[in-house]
Amino acid sequence: MPPYSIRPPRYATLKSPVSRLLFSQAIPPFDRVLMVESGSRYLVEDMLNGLYDLYPNMRFDLVTCYAGLPKTFRADRGEVFRVTDYPGGAGRSKLFAELKTRRYTVFGIVCSGEPIMTKWKWALLAQVPAKIFILNENGDYFWLDYSNWKTVRHFFLFRAGLAGSGAVRTLARLFLFPFTLAYLLLYAGAVHLRRALRLRTSPS
Repeated sequence: MPPYSIRPPRYATLKSPVSRLLFSQAIPPFDRVLMVESGSRYLVEDMLNGLYDLYPNMRFDLVTCYAGLPKTFRADRGEVFRVTDYPGGAGRSKLFAELKTRRYTVFGIVCSGEPIMTKWKWALLAQVPAKIFILNENGDYFWLDYSNWKTVRHFFLFRAGLAGSGAVRTLARLFLFPFTLAYLLLYAGAVHLRRALRLRTSPS
């Protein structure tokens, strides 16, 4: 995937969670940042060094499923929430409620094509009203808002296998899937029908 550029941060008051998520290009200050470690640990570790240097007053909290801490994480400037400490529906609700009270300005998720905390990151994205950025497997990140719709479109098409050299194969599989499914259903139906006929015609 090509690297993603990011606009320089600038302050603006965002009026609602909806505008923060999609309809505003304004970048809030990096005062309170929440990150979901839904990918390889080195991605967050590499990113943290730069963020701490750029934003010396930043508080960085992390939601993770890993044991231990990222080697660049500063425990005096953030807190770690492990999803294993919040089991079941009641646990998830407790975590969502606690995170909402912290009034994060920026919310980041790792989308590196790895099956790590997939359900958690999308559930938290819907729960935490903050400006969202996506970090990919190359260490590049971009803001999730309408002004980046081309980047967002390319990213999700790439994840779905509909961009690049794999697009033709994916589209072919999608096109052939209904016919393949119909063939399998007809074949299974024919097998069951022959079996039923043999049972009816066989001597008792």
